[in-house]
Amino acid sequence: MKHYDAVIIGAGQAGVPLAKNLAKAGKKTAIIEKRFVGGTCINDGCTPTKAMVASAKLAYLARNSESLGVETGHVKVDFKKVIGRKNKIVDQFRGSAEKGIESTKGLKLYMGEAKFTGKKEITISLENGKVEVLTADWVFINTGAKTIIPDIEGLSETNFLTSTSILDLDEIPEHLVVVGGNYIGLEFGQMFSRFGSKVTIIEKSNSIIAKEDEDISTSLTEILQDEKIKILTDSQVTKVRSISQNEISVEIQLGKKEKQILQASHILIAVGRAPQTKNLGLEFCGVKMDDRGHILVNQKLETNVEGIFALGDVKGGPAFTHIAYNDYTIVYRNLIEGTNYTIADRPVPYCMFTDPQLGRIGISETEAREKKMNYKVAILPMSSVARGIETGETKGLMKAIVDVKSKKILGAAILASEGGEIMSVLQMAMEGEITYDRIRYCVFAHPTYSESLNNLFMKLDD
Repeated sequence: MKHYDAVIIGAGQAGVPLAKNLAKAGKKTAIIEKRFVGGTCINDGCTPTKAMVASAKLAYLARNSESLGVETGHVKVDFKKVIGRKNKIVDQFRGSAEKGIESTKGLKLYMGEAKFTGKKEITISLENGKVEVLTADWVFINTGAKTIIPDIEGLSETNFLTSTSILDLDEIPEHLVVVGGNYIGLEFGQMFSRFGSKVTIIEKSNSIIAKEDEDISTSLTEILQDEKIKILTDSQVTKVRSISQNEISVEIQLGKKEKQILQASHILIAVGRAPQTKNLGLEFCGVKMDDRGHILVNQKLETNVEGIFALGDVKGGPAFTHIAYNDYTIVYRNLIEGTNYTIADRPVPYCMFTDPQLGRIGISETEAREKKMNYKVAILPMSSVARGIETGETKGLMKAIVDVKSKKILGAAILASEGGEIMSVLQMAMEGEITYDRIRYCVFAHPTYSESLNNLFMKLDD
């Protein structure tokens, strides 16, 4: 049995920097990872998917460049090169994270599966078949989440895809059926459509990205449909059957009455993610969870057991890489620097990397209406944005919700080329309590996308 000042379970986007900085602060630290250093973001999420999205966008732009006066002829996607480039970037990022751990004095990496066998006792089943038992003063759980597999008849007998396994395909699907019309499903659906797949997206809600405002959902639906992506809402997959090695039968319930059967080559499950707590042995340390398996924490990310913390997706709440990283900064500064930071009222920006992107910060119009707030809405279609017209990027819209009395920005949804970057400008305004009327008359560089925030807030003059 080995004792450490701190043990981190999971080498994700919170775990790695926390482990390194605790060790640099003089704490004897261990980090345990059962699969790949870097977590979902580097290995299965942000890094590989955005690399592939970039390739898909270039293919799309090449096919649609004639309107800008550029003729390319036949466009061919070399999918093996796309995957090779993606793998090279992932290897680079993962290698950098591994090197960072290995070069940090006072930090030990264990590759294996961790399980609590006591209050602050962790048993590791190592890759080499051996077992190590560690104890610690502080334990940090950063085990993330994994794909939820719905109970669909026949699904387990098919070679269905997840957001992880789809990254290992060696050829472009002929017809990809995507189950789930939210961020993961939409990014993959548009990406593979641009690579050349026929794509059908099936969403059980009445609209895709159902948590967003209706006008945002409608606009993105029209954009995707213009790219020949079929979208079936208020629909559920009821049965899946493998016909042959390259053909799957997918039975869909459309609304309450009609049924439809699709023939597809591949099916991607993207209905959500669940916390990885099932095999952690939390019953042996007394850490409490909610009914979905998320670890319960207070506003300083500590569980009900003193000295045991949970960071990132495993604790529930917004499941974004940047939130996990912010969790690390809060815990580290509180424990090592003696600060008193909490997760209360922190901003939760996010960006969906469809094309155009959807950048989001703050509350939506729907939320403002439900809370009966005194608000106004500014909307500017991208077809009225000078930079968008000049670059041929006129799809989508800019939208902001503002408080009538204080003139503060309450939230924004930017469905636009570089929507995440434009959203970040508004986030900084919200952080600095800069009112919309100041942005209305602010001097921005011309011609930029952010300059059109002048025009967006000009709409409130009407």
